[in-house]
Amino acid sequence: MVPLRAPAAQKRRSGFTSVGAAVCHWTTAQAVWCYRAGQVKPGFGNQTARHMFESLEAHAQALVEFVRVHQTWAAPVVFALAFGESLAFISLLLPAWAALVGIGALISSGSLNFWPVWVAGSVGAALGDWLSYWIGLKLGPAVGHLWPLSRHPELLPRGEAFVKRWGVLAIFIGRFFGPLRASVPLVAGIFRMPVWQFQIANFTSAFVWAAVLLGIGDVAAKAVKWMWG
Repeated sequence: MVPLRAPAAQKRRSGFTSVGAAVCHWTTAQAVWCYRAGQVKPGFGNQTARHMFESLEAHAQALVEFVRVHQTWAAPVVFALAFGESLAFISLLLPAWAALVGIGALISSGSLNFWPVWVAGSVGAALGDWLSYWIGLKLGPAVGHLWPLSRHPELLPRGEAFVKRWGVLAIFIGRFFGPLRASVPLVAGIFRMPVWQFQIANFTSAFVWAAVLLGIGDVAAKAVKWMWG
């Protein structure tokens, strides 16, 4: 993968600010989220990459705004986002972590209660990995021929190498890295990692991962509020 480099100097245009390798956007609710511009396929032009990230940002903004207006839906929405982000097939098509970070910023503003949102995100993430593990267990190596995994033939071999190196710790570590998050639970199922070992690492990492994502939005919102008064 070829990282999309943002200019070193800050630029402000159309509601965006580029800082280093991150793109940030502030909503009218004073929520902020940043997403790394680092998942662009080789051969993508800057224009194509810009449209792709603007589309992801627009979807994330819409979800965050929906949660801001309909706060009772915060926990179900976060559950669904975390589940999709952790399920191998969905996470390859529509990364959801930018919206999760944006919802974390709403927590910072006092609009949402942290605890139910955190629990919902944690359980959703754990169930997403659990389902990926079950699919790998039932289908075996043939899962690599299913779309959209068939479009990323390098994912399963990389996940296999990672699991062989780290064992059960790969479940915990892999959750924090996008490509590995999509493949490690599948590989664990394919190679029949003991269920109890997988689930301990799965649920532990899910609660930590959800706290980190929601916390990023919280810290980012506070930092922006401090910088911009």
